[in-house]
Amino acid sequence: MDIKPVSNSDRNLNGIDYFLFWAGVAISLAEIWAGGFLAPLGFILGVTAIIFGHVIGNTFLGLGGIIGSRHGLTSMTTVKPSFGLKGAGLASVLNVIQLVGWAAILLIIAGQAGSELGKYLGGIFVYPRFWILVIGFTTFIWAFYTDMKLWKYLQYITCTMLLVIAAVMTVIVLLKFNSTDAVTIKKDVNLHFMTALDLVIAMPISFLPIVADYSRFARNGKSAFWNTWLGYFIVSSWMYILGLTVTIFTGTTDPALMILKSLSCIGLAVPALILVIFSTVTSNFPDLYSATCSVMNISNKANPKITIWIIAVFTIAAALVFPMAQYENYLLFIGAMFIPLFGIVLTDYFILRKGKLKTDDLYIYGTGKFWYTGGFNITAITSWLIGFILYEYITILNFSFGGSLPAFFAAGAVYFIITKFSGILKN
Repeated sequence: MDIKPVSNSDRNLNGIDYFLFWAGVAISLAEIWAGGFLAPLGFILGVTAIIFGHVIGNTFLGLGGIIGSRHGLTSMTTVKPSFGLKGAGLASVLNVIQLVGWAAILLIIAGQAGSELGKYLGGIFVYPRFWILVIGFTTFIWAFYTDMKLWKYLQYITCTMLLVIAAVMTVIVLLKFNSTDAVTIKKDVNLHFMTALDLVIAMPISFLPIVADYSRFARNGKSAFWNTWLGYFIVSSWMYILGLTVTIFTGTTDPALMILKSLSCIGLAVPALILVIFSTVTSNFPDLYSATCSVMNISNKANPKITIWIIAVFTIAAALVFPMAQYENYLLFIGAMFIPLFGIVLTDYFILRKGKLKTDDLYIYGTGKFWYTGGFNITAITSWLIGFILYEYITILNFSFGGSLPAFFAAGAVYFIITKFSGILKN
């Protein structure tokens, strides 16, 4: 694994590869569960929040991928031009922490689902920790096969299988519930529409710190953008709406588990278990791989193969102790951390640099002409903190307009104004 720009000879992923990759990431019990958080809005407003939230979040996600596909750089390497070497190092550390936490959450949800399905078998199969260890170890095995060609074929087969199972799951939900009753559900004014929008935007935003790790292998940047956008938009929205629907009609706090129980009751326990295991693997492996890319961004002396295995072990350990009751707060914290960060990165790249990076003039590899070469860009760090505090302030006080867009544009605007009119950027 190398954090230097990917050569043209290594650019071997096309549009369908990206569509299936991001579709596989989106087929997740965690996304179904997150959709259930929107149930207080009712069906119509809930679906509206899901669609608009994904349009916004996916657009940010796709723009982050463009930088990777144009320049062959990993996600955390794209942070260096705006934050400085040490600033990008700080972002990389935070990214490793959030990726380990995110992977642990997916393991916990899968462990609970596996435990429920395991009741039909008895014995050790009823224990969530057993399934956490099994699925975590399966992801560990998957991490052995990082050869791009082999990984690509495994991803094709697995994602196709998961899409078929998800389609069956959807049909069961539609047959079981009468969707015309959804519009009569009483709305809960305690959940603002914009807060719900934040919960949706946070999901695709959580992948912004990893998207360029994969888009850098694109044969065609335009194709990578649209297939990343569509693959994640279609399937993630689908999962959210499933979770929303089941929660509204059953009042359950765990819509993913309710759906799996429905599959089991009609003799589809095995497909349900396949969904639990492999949807978690296809969602967790990108987290492990990108966490390794972030470690390499901190120190390129790290051994990537050993690093990804160590991260996999840490993920399993975290899943055994993580307080799952904090899942919703964790989603909002991810939004607070990375929405303003990439508001700065995207402002720096698309507006200030006009979509261009002059490698010879950048300090990405230790050279450069900026006053913060080799260290922190105080302007970027300050702008980031302003965006983070604004997001948290809006969230804590539960304002009706949500924190995602204000934090994104505030951080980007502060960075733009100071950088543009102070003459810091000399490119």
